[in-house]
Order: sequence, then structure tokens, then C-alpha cells
Amino acid sequence: MAEKKVPYQVNGRQFEGMIVHDDSVTAKRPIIFMQPDWKGVCADTVAQARILAGKDYVVLMADMFGQGYGDKPKTREELAAGMSAVHRDLAFTVGCGGKAYETLLAEADRLSLVDAAKKTAAIGYCAGGGFVLEQARASADFRAVVVLHVTNPNPVIPGTPCHIKGRVLAIHGAADPVTPKPMMDAFEEEMTEAKVDWQVMMFGGAVHSFCDPTANAGPSRYDEKLCGKSYMLTRDFFAETP
Repeated sequence: MAEKKVPYQVNGRQFEGMIVHDDSVTAKRPIIFMQPDWKGVCADTVAQARILAGKDYVVLMADMFGQGYGDKPKTREELAAGMSAVHRDLAFTVGCGGKAYETLLAEADRLSLVDAAKKTAAIGYCAGGGFVLEQARASADFRAVVVLHVTNPNPVIPGTPCHIKGRVLAIHGAADPVTPKPMMDAFEEEMTEAKVDWQVMMFGGAVHSFCDPTANAGPSRYDEKLCGKSYMLTRDFFAETP
């Protein structure tokens, strides 16, 4: 798998996203825009991007926290503070996510990796799920959006108009204490009112971060079987999207 760092600036700050793809494939491929979890672009989330890409996709990983953020391990308190700073600033969430998508896509196109005519999908893990949903609400051009064990599925500003253009799939744990059922119920109501083509897959007994192999304590716990099932559902969802 090839990994290429791509820098960009937002509000005078330096960010560094990444393009992940199988460089043994010569054909142009569709895109998955990826919002990683609260660890940002780091070895753990790049490993997830490799799984996503396989031989079929080019993954564009957004950086929402600043260049070098994921280089050193952080405490849960530090990670929570970084996530909250982004989540509370809707203009920044949408603007930085949009800049990441625009810059990474332009570089992938320059490298002749992507077919511009093919559909663009997006995925978000945990906090990244909340970020990508805010982008989608603001009319980002995603044909399909998948969120895995999403954190903050509801608009940070209540009543934010929902202008999601594509289909949405949420894959979630029924016992998730981070994003409990009332939040997912509100998410479903929002999608229904906005007439979005949406689906929610609930895994009974699953908690948070079941697709994160490093999650092994408290409210977050990896589940290899559910993780594999999640990627299968994700690929099927992307493949069946017109």
C-alpha cells in the first residue's frame, strides 16, 4: 500500500492529510473520503485506511487536528479536548473537512489515481463520523456516507438544516454508552424528516469503537467479528449506490 502525505492550510494553520492506495493497481478507482477518529492521522487510523482501500478504492484521509497531531500518543483527556474543540466549531468542521477533501482529491487526480466520473463515498469513525455528517449536512457531494460507532451524530447546532445529498448508513452498537439509543433515535428522525435514503444497522451487545483494534477498555471495545461484518456491509453499501 502506498501512503502519501498531503499538506494544506486552514485559517493560517498547517494540516496534513494522507492518500492511501494500492500502488500495484494501475486502473483509476473511486474515492472514499475518510474522517478518522479522535486520534487523527496516525499509525492506527492509517491501518484502517489500508483495509478500506484494498485494491478497489483510493482513500483520502482528512486531518482535522493539525500537522503532527497523531505523531505522539495522547491521554483520553487530551483526545477528548481535541475532539471537542473541532466539534464545537461548526464552521471550522465544515471548512477544514471541505479543504481536506478538495486538496486531497486534487492531488489524487494529479497522480492519475481516480476516475472523476465515479461516485465519491465518505466514511467516518467515532468522532470522524460526527464530522463527516456535518459536512454532508452542509451539502458535501458524497453519494454515500457510512458512519461507524459514531460520536456526536446529531447537529452541534440544533435545527441545522440537513442537506445531505446521498445515502447514509450508520453501523452502531446497541449497548454503546458514548452514543446511546436516544441520540440514534434523534438521528433517524432527522434523516427521515430530510427525506434521506438512510439505514441503521445495530449490533446487539456491542459497545463503542468495535472497529478499532486498539480499543480494549471501558466504553470502547474492539470486536474482530463485528469489525469484519462492518467492512463487508460498508463495501456492499458503496457498491450498490448508483
